[in-house]
Amino acid sequence: MHRRAFLASAAAFAAASPFAAKLFPAEAPRTQRIRKGYMLSAFPAGGKDLPIAEKFKMIRAAGFAAVEPHGLLDQDEVLRARDAARLVIPSVVIGSQTRKLNSPIPSVRAQAIEALKQALRDAKRYGARAVLAIAGGVDEQTGYAENWDRTQAAIREALPLAGELGVKIAIENVWNNFLLSPIELAKYVDDFHSPWVAVHFDIGNMMYVGWPEHWIRVLGKRIVTVHVKEYSRKKHETEGKKAGFAVDYLEGDNNWPAILRALDETGYEGFAICEPGYRPPGLEPAARLKQVSEKLDKILAS
Repeated sequence: MHRRAFLASAAAFAAASPFAAKLFPAEAPRTQRIRKGYMLSAFPAGGKDLPIAEKFKMIRAAGFAAVEPHGLLDQDEVLRARDAARLVIPSVVIGSQTRKLNSPIPSVRAQAIEALKQALRDAKRYGARAVLAIAGGVDEQTGYAENWDRTQAAIREALPLAGELGVKIAIENVWNNFLLSPIELAKYVDDFHSPWVAVHFDIGNMMYVGWPEHWIRVLGKRIVTVHVKEYSRKKHETEGKKAGFAVDYLEGDNNWPAILRALDETGYEGFAICEPGYRPPGLEPAARLKQVSEKLDKILAS
């Protein structure tokens, strides 16, 4: 695609976005527009079996303002933990279940749709504005066009409930061999013609196919939540793709100043939710959470 055509397409995608409402004035400091959160399923090693209430309190004590739980938990338990820790829940994860939205088996696909609907109900009760969902996946058995059509049809079944509850279905870019460019992801979202479908942008997940700052500028206001994850292209090249995540924050190849500038330019307002792929040995959960929180402070100050 020629540069002029590319820029025109990107501008058209950004202009078409339904997510124009701003929570803060454009000149507000970044620390007011982007707040710190932590993904519950990425809780540090050694603390996986702790009660939810204790995990939430440790996340809060480390300096995070928000936590992102997975769906289908006991709602009352989550609410008690949220209130006791004085945390915000901006989004709910329903990832593994929504990978099955592309299933050719109607009963399996129906279960995935129902899981998505329940996550929307969870999010509403928690005060969250979005649910993280995955648009199926492409493999040897499932073609690209098949995955596109099946997942769009499945998500459309949940859209009436999303609108009723006022909760967005946010599609995350993941390693599922699908939506491999920002323009394609933007088109996938825009094809719903609904304000209730958005993007949950994972910074680290797409670094093997491009640069986060480029994707952010194309996706623009479609981005409703951001996952903060480091990635090393050097480790990817020498040790394999998955090894790229085996690096701590600020020690990989993420160009954080460029990424934050792109988020500023698009007016992103919401949470930067840490999902560290690297878990150093020998650190207690509380110490690791504090360490990650301090690193996120430095990232946001880039």
